[in-house]
Amino acid sequence: MLQKVLLTLLLIISGTTTSLLQAQTETDSTQLYVITKHDGKEYIGVILSDDGREVLIQTEKLGKLYIQKSDIRSMEKVEDEKQIVRGEFKNSGPFTTRYCFTTNALPIVKGEDYGLINLYGPEIHFAVNNRFSIGLMATWLASPLVLAMKYSIPTNREKLNFSVGTLLGTSGYLNQFRGYGGLHFANVTLGDRMQNITFSAGYAYATGGGKRFEYVDGTYVDSTSYNYYYPGSIPFPIPMVEKISPFYRGPIFSIAGISKISAKASFVFDSMVGVFAYNTTSTSTKVIREPNWNTNTTGIYEVTVERKSIKSTALFVMPGMRFQTTDRKAFQIALAGVSVFNDDDSQSFPFPMCTWFYRF
Repeated sequence: MLQKVLLTLLLIISGTTTSLLQAQTETDSTQLYVITKHDGKEYIGVILSDDGREVLIQTEKLGKLYIQKSDIRSMEKVEDEKQIVRGEFKNSGPFTTRYCFTTNALPIVKGEDYGLINLYGPEIHFAVNNRFSIGLMATWLASPLVLAMKYSIPTNREKLNFSVGTLLGTSGYLNQFRGYGGLHFANVTLGDRMQNITFSAGYAYATGGGKRFEYVDGTYVDSTSYNYYYPGSIPFPIPMVEKISPFYRGPIFSIAGISKISAKASFVFDSMVGVFAYNTTSTSTKVIREPNWNTNTTGIYEVTVERKSIKSTALFVMPGMRFQTTDRKAFQIALAGVSVFNDDDSQSFPFPMCTWFYRF
């Protein structure tokens, strides 16, 4: 009788244990995972079982495959099958919110903060929540400093997003914090994290905060000079006053986008055009009488100083490539060009950029 009771208890315990083990290894037969090993190899498939020591997955190319848990660096759910490009997994982390200089309307998800290392300096950006992010941008001299903020506004349409943001900068310890500037903008992004285009518009302003001497406005006539007038020169002294550096201001527009080429490489395009204006002084000289050395006659000149508004247009065009080998690192290179058009002249020069992305 005692033997029967013990046998019954043993069967109950055995059945319970088996049920628990089965519950531990039960998996969703349709959920895809990307499994990344420490050596960088990735496998995409459905997890058939997981006993804590090894994982059995069903892959499309290799069939069933056992992987030791100690060899696995990460197991990540594939939320969207569009992330699988030609059999490889494309991560949709925080780097997808950024182009070269500009950003799009997609939010940085909380817990997916990231940083950048550019040739000119570092950046760091944090997600306060799933809509609002804040960041800090600087040069390697830690001056100037720029505070960046962005608030994303999703819509009922998955591929239509809006955002507003601002950049607030200071010259820092350079020029004793007298320089400052800002850029306030709005974005609309069409597309998803894999492939999108963004249209942006904003208003920028900046001043170096330094001081310089400018001629005092007015009309001046002098007949004390014995020298001939040379075009572009001032024939006699004119009163000057110390003023702060020009205050640049104007609208900025941008078109940017990203398109995947493969799971690990994307084409990135960024551009900005800004129309800036600032006030300055201009001088014009009128010769009333030429000097005559033979008769020892002085020349008479009239100089007019007037203030005017100068307009300058700056164009940035930045095509580039981004390479993302892991979910936490990416490298980007852009062969950018800059053109500046003023009222009286223009100039262009290259501005290559290399950027290293890090998620933390």
